[in-house]
Amino acid sequence: MSRKAAVVALTALAPISWGSTFFVTTEFLPPDRPLFTGLMRALPAGLLLLALTRTLPKGAWWWKSAVLGALNIGAFFPLLFLAAYRLPGGVAAVVGSVGPLFVVGLAALFLGERPTVKSLVAAVAAAFGVSLVVLKAGAALDLVGVAAGLLSALSMSAGVVFTKRWGRPEGVGALALTGWQLTAGGLIILPVAFLVEGAPPALAGTHLAGYAYLALGNTAVSYFLWFRGIERLSASSVTLLGPLSPITAAIIGWAALGQALGPVQVLGMAIAFGATLAGQAGSRTPWKAPRASGALFSETEKNGLEVSMDLEVSGVRR
Repeated sequence: MSRKAAVVALTALAPISWGSTFFVTTEFLPPDRPLFTGLMRALPAGLLLLALTRTLPKGAWWWKSAVLGALNIGAFFPLLFLAAYRLPGGVAAVVGSVGPLFVVGLAALFLGERPTVKSLVAAVAAAFGVSLVVLKAGAALDLVGVAAGLLSALSMSAGVVFTKRWGRPEGVGALALTGWQLTAGGLIILPVAFLVEGAPPALAGTHLAGYAYLALGNTAVSYFLWFRGIERLSASSVTLLGPLSPITAAIIGWAALGQALGPVQVLGMAIAFGATLAGQAGSRTPWKAPRASGALFSETEKNGLEVSMDLEVSGVRR
């Protein structure tokens, strides 16, 4: 397996993990608390990574981290939840699937990544495939919901592009940068959640287990892999991994919840997955090996964590 293929595979684990969010939310968490759930996903994960790495932003990275945290987490989560509540029948997922098209345009503007016919076709095909998977007959449109869905896709797309444009500070590990963004995003969601939803609900053991999974595997680890992938791959390649999330959600719904999965949905999965694969070869931006300072942990973080780890890929080892 080549280095690029291995990085793509690791990065793909992020949207695959996010595809389990709906199942965990409906089966393990208190109902009707989407903002509180977003808060519990982001802030504990961010604070945990800050405690582990013991590295804080310096200089311009205070405001850069705040901007990236807002785009990737703080604005994205509330807009996504608003769209999901206002757009039944999977329409929110369809609206959100235009994200790759936003990334293609933003990457051309801010990163100099020239769009190709292949990448554009892959983005359109991915959106079409997702629509076949999640869109149901008679699904209603709501202008506020559509606007929220488009803005959430734009927010996440801009987060991908500017995460790649700014990179990270010299000597700072990817784990620390992930912690900065999750903490900033969680702090943005915090007042919104309390203003809209009120005090936190009473939590049972199953609720705590669900939140622990969302904060650790679904957020801390997944966003670390996501941001790491953004650094090493083109912006369009990364965002075209996004359709793996609704595909995973549909498979979990079928396997665990008994939801229908007919020929049309299977065809949509095949189209979206094919577009995802095609998108990995559709960029003119070459594979970028990690820079010398691009280790997962800086030397300071290694000393603080007392670990020595290397997730760089060499052949079959990762």
